[in-house]
Amino acid sequence: MTDPEYGNDVPSDGARQPRGDAGKRHSRPPPGERDANAQPHANGRPDDNTGDKPGKSRKRRKRKRGRKVFARDDAPANKPNPAEARQPPPKPATPAPAPAAPSRFNGRDVAGGDAHVYAALDLGTNNCRLLVAIPGKGGQFRVVDAFSRIVRLGEGLTASGRLSDAAMDRAVEALKVCAEKLRNRRLKRVRLIATEACRSAANGAEFIARVKRETGLSLEIIDRKTEARLAVSGCGSLVERGTKGVVLFDIGGGSSEIALVDVSRHRTPRLANHIVSWTSLPVGVVSLAERFGGRHVTREVFDAMVDDVADMLDRFEGRDRLSHVLADDGFHLLGTSGTVTTLAGIHLGLERYDRRRVDGLWLQNDEVDAMIATLLDWEFEKRVANPCIGADRADLVLGGCAILEAIRRVWPSKRLRVADRGLREGMLSELMADDGVWRRARKRRPLNA
Repeated sequence: MTDPEYGNDVPSDGARQPRGDAGKRHSRPPPGERDANAQPHANGRPDDNTGDKPGKSRKRRKRKRGRKVFARDDAPANKPNPAEARQPPPKPATPAPAPAAPSRFNGRDVAGGDAHVYAALDLGTNNCRLLVAIPGKGGQFRVVDAFSRIVRLGEGLTASGRLSDAAMDRAVEALKVCAEKLRNRRLKRVRLIATEACRSAANGAEFIARVKRETGLSLEIIDRKTEARLAVSGCGSLVERGTKGVVLFDIGGGSSEIALVDVSRHRTPRLANHIVSWTSLPVGVVSLAERFGGRHVTREVFDAMVDDVADMLDRFEGRDRLSHVLADDGFHLLGTSGTVTTLAGIHLGLERYDRRRVDGLWLQNDEVDAMIATLLDWEFEKRVANPCIGADRADLVLGGCAILEAIRRVWPSKRLRVADRGLREGMLSELMADDGVWRRARKRRPLNA
């Protein structure tokens, strides 16, 4: 199963495939082991019934797999291999346990779960995403399953103030896939969240109740502050030593979260502890495209979108909390969204999106300028044809670029780091840290210590 957003090839059940038996070498019988049916001879060795002296049986040489072995002349050709004979009979197949009821996924602890498997789901305005992972070393984790689908839950929300029936149907179908993946696992902990679309829609609570009825998933509508914190938690490993300050932004479908992170004085393992100011703009790629149009975007329309977002940032009272590090080489922007990953993919000239090459990539200021100019020159059809954009994002990407441009005007930086990660990774990191899995690993000692 390939997650187009996360970019990981993982089996749908997260299990490793067993290695085949081809080429496996049988062990030779241990010295002194004999056929149980043979009659002992006076000298303690079995009689070979050949008429030769005891213990002097005739032998012939054979070659087997490049090594010398000996066989008795009178041994029957179909005599079973002693190593095989000693193998215990195969155990009957254990029937698979019946799937648990979907109501077990309540966004909290899951009773009876495996010790190391965690899951996080993020239902946004544009995407439905799921990650299943196990803890690794040094505060990292390994993804064992992933799912991502564009559902456009917030389509039409700007005009009507409500989630449309078609949009809710698309989201529910995607969530059914997620529920099935979760039912096939015994999870230690799981967190399931919904963001701006459900937060602002008049029928958001009704939709959450429908999801519970039809999928068994209990989604938690998080506030904007929590969303900003999770975005920072998910990107902590991309803030390197020597960094003085970061403006982290997450351009979503219906809102954009911005967090100012100050690590100029000290730094703790949780980067979210260093947020000195944050805001959530009530604008995202879907809402901006619906207001200004996304298919045919002239430079005049693009500038109007940038000015609209800049007006919102002007009202952000905490925007100057990093003024003491803005001119320092240790300051940079960190973007986690489809907008910046798309720019990175175009910059690299990828024929197919590759998360491994995009996540963590550095873009210089002039490179970002060039990518935005390139997209403005492309007609809608050319955007559709680009493998890093596609039909699902072709009418949204320039709205995202307008939000990015407004952010760059307020916090100018020589460099932008691209993060193909976000809320799901933040949830997993916080769940594992709260359980102390990495703290326990540090305290664990070898048995012979």
